[in-house]
Amino acid sequence: MSIESREGLISAQRNERTADKLATGARPTLVKILAVIGLLFLVAPILGILSRVQWLDLWSQLTDPAVRDALVLSAWTSSATTVIAVVVGVPLALMLARGHGRPAGLVRAFVVLPLVLPPVISGVALLALLGRNGLIGAGINTWFGFTIPFTQVAVVIAQLFVALPFLVITVEGALRTRGRHLEQAARTLGASESRIIWSVTIPAVRTAIIAGAALCWARALGEFGATVTFAGSFPGVTQTLPIEVYYSLVTQPDRAIAISVLMIAICVVVLVSLRRSWSGRFLRDA
Repeated sequence: MSIESREGLISAQRNERTADKLATGARPTLVKILAVIGLLFLVAPILGILSRVQWLDLWSQLTDPAVRDALVLSAWTSSATTVIAVVVGVPLALMLARGHGRPAGLVRAFVVLPLVLPPVISGVALLALLGRNGLIGAGINTWFGFTIPFTQVAVVIAQLFVALPFLVITVEGALRTRGRHLEQAARTLGASESRIIWSVTIPAVRTAIIAGAALCWARALGEFGATVTFAGSFPGVTQTLPIEVYYSLVTQPDRAIAISVLMIAICVVVLVSLRRSWSGRFLRDA
């Protein structure tokens, strides 16, 4: 590259940075201060946990049989929850993205409700529905002699209730913002609606589905309130990692800190892996 070309490239990059600064505008000092305070409020608790970690004993704490059982339970229930969420959540997102008017708004309100509902209330609601004397649980107990609460099935149901909205909202947002010209072209060519969904719509938002599934999995992994209310806390049966943290805080705080660090690390890995989806491919799909 010649000197003139290199200087031209540097000048173009400088002009681009200047244009970006002019487009975003200067931030007032007060805004910067408040932003730093907000960031510190989010980061400081994580630093507090890291400052309490017994790094030399971390591995032994995490390989304790009770922690290992809770980790295995959390991993498989969260994975099962995510699979079910994809199977039922993607069709729900398709219906919401194509729906209009008050009925669609009402359905969307129920989808979002678990996000703002206290998790313990979610557990109580599940007990009222599926408990031994619940609206549906009483019939299950009478006809099949099986009770859902305080089983691993209850763990999956509790996680699904609180985590499903993350996948539905993510996929619906991608479906609403992307164009429908490909679907219209396929429809013009005579493709059936089922063929269009499987061959055009879903591949076009696959990145959003992956991102929503990852968020769903992470939320299911960290679920506590609904799980402990609906599924209880039985070691090796329904005691997930968050429940293990809660009970370890009293008797073994070092173990609680170690598990907390593990879960923070897992969530950070999930979020970092999704960063490219949020900043690049997800926007292109939209």
